[in-house]
Amino acid sequence: MSIALSPQSAGGTSPGTDELALVEALRRGDEAAFLALVERYHAPLMRAALAYVGSRAVAEEVVQETWIGVLQGIARFEGRSSLKTWIYRILSNCARSRGAREARSVPFADLGATGDEGPSVDPASFIPPGQVDAGWWSSHPASWAGLPEERFLAAETRAVIEGAVATLPPAQRTVITLRDIEGWPADEVCQLLAISDANQRVLLHRARARVRAALARYLTEG
Repeated sequence: MSIALSPQSAGGTSPGTDELALVEALRRGDEAAFLALVERYHAPLMRAALAYVGSRAVAEEVVQETWIGVLQGIARFEGRSSLKTWIYRILSNCARSRGAREARSVPFADLGATGDEGPSVDPASFIPPGQVDAGWWSSHPASWAGLPEERFLAAETRAVIEGAVATLPPAQRTVITLRDIEGWPADEVCQLLAISDANQRVLLHRARARVRAALARYLTEG
């Protein structure tokens, strides 16, 4: 039997009828159901794994460990979260364990509230204290409204964005990957990473500010 993965069965915060049917198929060892699940989530899981470990080779191994974990643990899936969130939680645990063994990353919980205490935007962009209008922009961020759409869609521009994301602190990199690349809602990110909504917003703001700064430098130089 083959089960198609609809948006309703793949997401959400609690399992619906389609998702329950999928879980039952996986528990029966339905190979077509498992292959459909892999086809839908393998690439997104790779992107999420790279946010944790930073190496494609290690990320591939983490994703393989995740799928093994799914097969071994599906009988214990209780439906307290969506199947998607459960799968990503397995990925997160595998990535953290792998990173800890290889000393290439630190647990997410050890990164602090923001993962970085530096300023989100260069202080030189604001009028310094003691002057009239202190704290306001000294020069507003450049508008990109006049740039052709092709410039933003170019492979080189995408490479700049991907490179900027790759250099972010791990906590920021994970949050921006889930929110802006994978399209997760804020509440699911908070649930997966066990962080507060306020921390999630700070991490996302800092990550977006850094990526925007890198993109601005590239567009200005261009």
